[in-house]
Amino acid sequence: MQARGPLAVALLPLSVLFAAVAALRRHAYRTGVLASERVGVPVIVVGNITVGGTGKTPLVLWLAEALRRRGRHPGIVSRGYGARTRVPRAVRPEDAPDVAGDEPLLLARRSGAPVWIGRDRVAAARALLAAHPECDLLISDDGLQHYRLRRDAEIAVIDGRGAGNGWRLPAGPLREPLARLAAVDALVVNGERLPPDLAEAPPVPAFSMKLVGDRFRRLGDPAQVCGPEAFAGLHVHALAGIGHPQRFFDHLAALGLPIVPHAFPDHHAYAAQDLEIAGADALLMTEKDAVKCAAFAPSNAWVLPVEARLAPLGSGGPSRSGGDLVELVLGKIDGRPAA
Repeated sequence: MQARGPLAVALLPLSVLFAAVAALRRHAYRTGVLASERVGVPVIVVGNITVGGTGKTPLVLWLAEALRRRGRHPGIVSRGYGARTRVPRAVRPEDAPDVAGDEPLLLARRSGAPVWIGRDRVAAARALLAAHPECDLLISDDGLQHYRLRRDAEIAVIDGRGAGNGWRLPAGPLREPLARLAAVDALVVNGERLPPDLAEAPPVPAFSMKLVGDRFRRLGDPAQVCGPEAFAGLHVHALAGIGHPQRFFDHLAALGLPIVPHAFPDHHAYAAQDLEIAGADALLMTEKDAVKCAAFAPSNAWVLPVEARLAPLGSGGPSRSGGDLVELVLGKIDGRPAA
């Protein structure tokens, strides 16, 4: 919820209760009343303080690849939102999205790293390491508030929406207060500048992230690749069931594509009729949407893969290496006991 409308005001008492419970829970972990657990290797958490997508999945993919280029062997653990499982399990590239969850499935197909899901991330982490003893570190996707899993480095991701209306759940989008950002090890801004409510950056290293991609793949035949010029003069519709659909639509507009946008809720469970759009010459979608539509997508469906580029905030432009962030993370996890 981004605005302070009547519904948000009505939910404000629940927000106060949510904030109090969340603060007590975090304090309990910080003071040892509730125990956090190590799993035998360093853990890097990538998360955010708001609900809704800020770009965590592309950052996890980038981080896994950057660490692998430096000789590390990462594994990835995730809650597996939408998955039909209550116990830890491996995510295989051939899994169905309703079995593994859309984001974990995308991570398994793109990262080249072992991916395990489970509501209990400590159990998922231990199961992954038992199955893949070669992994020498773990990346916890969307794990900032999962305090039972002890972490060695925290990376928070935000975007241009910032803190929205500034209120806590359910009256606003905040899981934790903005002050929480001062306690992480690095802040990644999905965009070129801080949102207005963070005009003064938290006292932690900050990086800008840009998602780049201009080559489309036909969903039914990924060997067919084209650029945006292939859609010139066509009636193009775009679908996005992600946390911030407008980001995808803006990306397409920046490629010079006039589109008819169709926004769906985050983690939307697509059905064939969602893709039956009269008069559409082409349907464009994100990778996250594509993993759920592949089984029934029409021949005019195309997916746009993107990848992250990072640079220190204000340095003049993101790059593939983003070396400063990788070195920061490695500096945090190297030389300290893993358990």
